Amino acid sequence: MSSDLSEADIIALVHENDAYPEQVWYTIAAFLFVVGCFQHYESDEETAATNDIQYKFSLRRIPLAIVNVYRVVTFRWTLEIGQSYTLNMAEVFVTVAYIALLLIYAFVNTTSVEGQKLDIIYWSNRIGMLASSQFPIVTALGTKNNVVSLVTGISYDRLNYIHRMMARTCFMLLWVHAAGEIVCFPSFQETLSEPWLRAGITAMVAFSILIIVSLRPVRSDIYEVFFYVHFLGVLIFLVGGYYHTKGAHGSYWIWPSFVFWALDRFIRVVRLVVFNHSYFGFKSGSGTMDATTEMLSADVVRLRLRRPPHFHWSPGQTAYLIMPSVSTLPFEAHPFTIASFDSSLLSTSQTEDQSGSGENDETQVLGSSAPFWKELVFLVNVHGGFTKKLKEVADTKGIVKVFVDGPYGPSPDLGSYDTCVFVAGGSGISYTLPVFLSVIESVRKGKSSCKRVVFIWSIRGAGYVQWIEEALIKAIQLAPPSLTISIRIFDTGPLSKAQSMEENYSPSTPTEKNGIPEQVVTRKTSLTSSMLFSLRGVKMESGRSDLDGLLKEEVSIASGSMSVSVCGSQNISRAVRHALRFPVSGPSSILSGGPSVTLYVESFGYA
Repeated sequence: MSSDLSEADIIALVHENDAYPEQVWYTIAAFLFVVGCFQHYESDEETAATNDIQYKFSLRRIPLAIVNVYRVVTFRWTLEIGQSYTLNMAEVFVTVAYIALLLIYAFVNTTSVEGQKLDIIYWSNRIGMLASSQFPIVTALGTKNNVVSLVTGISYDRLNYIHRMMARTCFMLLWVHAAGEIVCFPSFQETLSEPWLRAGITAMVAFSILIIVSLRPVRSDIYEVFFYVHFLGVLIFLVGGYYHTKGAHGSYWIWPSFVFWALDRFIRVVRLVVFNHSYFGFKSGSGTMDATTEMLSADVVRLRLRRPPHFHWSPGQTAYLIMPSVSTLPFEAHPFTIASFDSSLLSTSQTEDQSGSGENDETQVLGSSAPFWKELVFLVNVHGGFTKKLKEVADTKGIVKVFVDGPYGPSPDLGSYDTCVFVAGGSGISYTLPVFLSVIESVRKGKSSCKRVVFIWSIRGAGYVQWIEEALIKAIQLAPPSLTISIRIFDTGPLSKAQSMEENYSPSTPTEKNGIPEQVVTRKTSLTSSMLFSLRGVKMESGRSDLDGLLKEEVSIASGSMSVSVCGSQNISRAVRHALRFPVSGPSSILSGGPSVTLYVESFGYA
């Protein structure tokens, strides 16, 4: 136990409790600035290095080789925990560095004036102040509109891991602070009647409950419980923390959290009113945001609503949907990727003439994929809670009122790539399809130099093809001759007896494997033997896709720069990451003229 504090100890404590949290903030701000600068440098360096494509060993490509080594090590080397959790090395590094930073500042210079090392009064007080100082940035990282995304260019959903990691680190530090105070002051129980101490205890109880419900199994299985508890828990914790630290003159670290939260809510409310103004009396009209629902499969609901003229988005972005008649609370918001394409690419007069009159298009049956360019479309995976209630509505093809908050998140800029590969599993085409269509549009308009596009989709039944069949057909028809399109669809679902009888196998165009021509068996059922599979470059195959072989084959024939965009299960994301590690993206490949590969990963589930 520490000796009684001298006046010199008190002066040192007060100074360090003020100075060290500020220094931690300066360190974090410098790191974010470097990350933001490197994001722009990496993009510029790749563009400069790939403008002059070379097919022999060249030292001029050393900067590009370094960039690719950095990508592989930081984002494709992963720490895999179980079957459903993956951390890339960038996340691991940030986690270790952040914890180390706080611990260093917590225990450095903790020798008292009397010479006692690691004086408990020193570090127990300081560790509480360090944790308190982090809550403004923790709160900011949990919001949809935050300055960290603005500085770094990293979307809020990707920063959500950092938000959770920092919150859990602070949680552990606060319990260390609480334990230290109990040990340090024998009269702890006598002060339980003090309001500041009760506020602190209340805050820690709320924080403990919040940490438990934020664990991935709870968060994914009962998201609604997490949603409610998170909102109330954060409010109780911040209010309690404010009054607890007020006596120690540390509340100035807490109140900015309320500002960041209120600013985000204000921006979201303004966006909500602007994009749904007909509901708020600013414009006459009814039903402009009414959504139709339908079941595409046993566990996928398609939600369609008329595209408001003033609402625009970019491929790959998400929106928060509020459905008062479905959700438990009136303004409960749930994030979904916008599966439709905000463009007139697929509704040209040429394609409309091929498909019929405009009236017929407007009365397309729900099963067609025409809405992908006429409306706002969302594909919703059914789990429990909110999505289960939405499924009950979709079973009757009901209509629901929808408020749209968005769009959010970045859109991948693929205009500078020579080859673009898209990998999706099931409803992952919500992300890959709009981006795929945007590449074709960019090539048509001369804004992209892309020469080859590969679209790989794994599905559990041949009927899934109907979801996007019409969009794919029109996209292929509109693609310019300079653009090669390859569509590979893999049906991994079990065959019914009827499908097996109707199935007809035919060899597709030979491919080479290890230098030996090999026939790929293509399965066509009566359900999918439509115009889509008569087009050049479109294949449907049975069984799981060999993503490792497919991606390595594309890398081997590609030149210049190559992007790979993936949205699917953890198994699909892991397979893609594994395929694009060394030696595929190694220094020797890049220096010898191989393609520079950029990977974009959009994962399923709540952040």
